[in-house]
Amino acid sequence: PAAPASEPGRPARPVAGDATGWSMEERLYNQVWGMFEDLARTTAAYRSAVDFADSRMEKELDQVLSDPRSRIGGQGDAAREAARARHSQLVSQAREVLDRDVAQLVAEAEVVEPALPTAFARWDNPVWHAYRVPMEIPMALRLGDLHLPEADRIRIPMLIRLPLERGLWIDSGRSASLDGSFADSHEMRRLGLETAVSHAARLLAVYPAGEFTVHVIDPAGSGAQALAPLAQSGVLAAPPAQGAAGAADVLARLTQRVDLVQMALRGGAPDALPPGLDTSQQLLIVNDFPHGFDDRAVNQLRYLADEGPAVGVHLMMVADREESAGFGPLLDPLWRSLLRLTPVADDHLADPWVGHAWTYEPSLVPPGSQVLQQVLAQVAAARRSWDR
Repeated sequence: PAAPASEPGRPARPVAGDATGWSMEERLYNQVWGMFEDLARTTAAYRSAVDFADSRMEKELDQVLSDPRSRIGGQGDAAREAARARHSQLVSQAREVLDRDVAQLVAEAEVVEPALPTAFARWDNPVWHAYRVPMEIPMALRLGDLHLPEADRIRIPMLIRLPLERGLWIDSGRSASLDGSFADSHEMRRLGLETAVSHAARLLAVYPAGEFTVHVIDPAGSGAQALAPLAQSGVLAAPPAQGAAGAADVLARLTQRVDLVQMALRGGAPDALPPGLDTSQQLLIVNDFPHGFDDRAVNQLRYLADEGPAVGVHLMMVADREESAGFGPLLDPLWRSLLRLTPVADDHLADPWVGHAWTYEPSLVPPGSQVLQQVLAQVAAARRSWDR
């Protein structure tokens, strides 16, 4: 798309899809990541400028204190005031540059956000009300939003490539959110599972019919209410597995699937799989870990986390790491292999360029909205037609 002509002396008005790529989806994906990198760089420049101003003022104040002449008359006070004035000027100049760059990014986000396709869009985007089961797998999926404290006006979509390269860990540990509120362990477990359901629904919605299958392990049955949208719509492969026996059965079947596909790939015959084997992408949601898990089940879970993504078996855990402390260091590789997300806003994600601590906010359905149920109903109907 051609950008409209801008007035002299003003930056060009942003256009959705104004990035490189073979398709509009790829251009929007690249544009979102360009916005992410631009915000990371301009914030890094602002922080560097403030650090320089702070160190310069500290050095000047030290020089004033070390000079005996500054103790005579008002020379010392004047020098200190001059140092603080220079500091304030440098910080103000850096803030002006940051505000200018952020304003440009906000303007870009205002045109990009409404143009995003279903897989990239927030749940409150009208594109979901025109949802149809896709025929092709998208290149990425939105898992939430990212922002920085210096630029709270703008939210950058957090997009991850598909198929998933690593599992997801929804951390349901007790946490104080950034707005000062505090959720107890029961509330965090509920929010964690609701976040997992939202992510699973998105994955089901963006894959073609029959190409994505979801399994659930809920040993104590504590997540029945949060899992209701998935269970009642009929999009699950089977009802949520309960008890140690149910968990062991699901883990054994998925472990066997990983083994069979790996053997077929190593033998150079990826089509030589047993008849009836579900070749679609598989997602296992584990709630209330480690309840119902013995040492064997834990080892199978680690195996799925390590070997599963390469052959289309993915893991999504809703767990509080402290509750599994009894397993000791056995689970440390498991937690490291998963992408940690939170059910509440939390500044725990670092970017690979400058190491900013980005605040992550999950992508959740607006309160009272029926869009999740409507989308899952279409997914279930397409799945039934495909199974015929």
